[in-house]
Amino acid sequence: MEKKNKATNRTRSAADGKAEDRVDRVDPYGFERSADFDYESYEEIMSEYLVVLTRRSIKWSKLLKGKRKVQKNVKLKRYVRKGVPNEHRALIWMAASGAQDQLEKNPYYYQSLLGAQHDPKLVETIRTDLNRTFPDNIHFRKAANPCLQKALYNVLLAYGHHNPAVGYCQGMNFIAGYLLIITKDEEKSFWLMDALLCRILPDYYSPAMLGLKMDQEVLGELVKLKIPNVWQTMVDHNVMWSLVVSRWFICLYIDILPVETVLRIWDCLFYEGSKILFRVALTLLQHNQTQIGQAQSLPDVCQIFKQITCGPLVDECHTFMKKIFTAPGSFPMATLTKLRALCRSRIIAEES
Repeated sequence: MEKKNKATNRTRSAADGKAEDRVDRVDPYGFERSADFDYESYEEIMSEYLVVLTRRSIKWSKLLKGKRKVQKNVKLKRYVRKGVPNEHRALIWMAASGAQDQLEKNPYYYQSLLGAQHDPKLVETIRTDLNRTFPDNIHFRKAANPCLQKALYNVLLAYGHHNPAVGYCQGMNFIAGYLLIITKDEEKSFWLMDALLCRILPDYYSPAMLGLKMDQEVLGELVKLKIPNVWQTMVDHNVMWSLVVSRWFICLYIDILPVETVLRIWDCLFYEGSKILFRVALTLLQHNQTQIGQAQSLPDVCQIFKQITCGPLVDECHTFMKKIFTAPGSFPMATLTKLRALCRSRIIAEES
């Protein structure tokens, strides 16, 4: 699907016309397309994907039948893996992640956080990042009506006071921004942030970022088991996983993969948890293992890791999402838990 400034931005020939002559220079989520955006390839992909979207939308409407609450079950999981229509995303994300339950158990809590006395340092840190959040999205510009910057500020400020151990760190602004684009609701975005940062990805955004460091090392262990030639290339060139995949994990693939693909990943992330992040990473590495194996140096590896997040594999989000559940094979939660404990102990020992 679409990727801001990356995935589908292969330059087309002059005969195809100039991108700047097009009126649809903004995608459905408000992101501006670059001057060399490949409209021809995009429209070819979308013509097929729209058929899928229409079919899925009809099935979802029958499943939900206007209900505002859903229960997790095998059928719903299958539906989520095949993609949640945009009009149902806020409902499904809230229900699947437990965010809706938290919202209902804590009425007025979000507003009370905004009404409390604010930490000046937290306020300053958040304000510094506001203008850096999606400068290529028209909804986050001060001239926009409504401007999502104010909502973004409120969500980040409320979360900083809700979870003072985390406060605010870079990366959280992009996550909150995506949530606002989809939910169009501050309070829902706040509780989805809570679900992500407290339950689904604990310790990813804490000052020590132990959860993030641990999962990067876990990915390395999984690659060693499942794609040994890629693991060997990393060892041969002394490449630390944190150097090449930290943004994949901390940004949850925002600005790494196309927008539609990221949203499909998030559908599953909210429903199934953090294992999805590993499935995506392993699929990218497995599909590109020959290319990675040809690297001659550390800079080569870094460059290849940038390249493998672009192109047809990730542009065609429906096909890509099928691959993430087949290509990496199985790795039970028990295996993941064991690897996390191993890597966590290793990191703590190295840092002590």
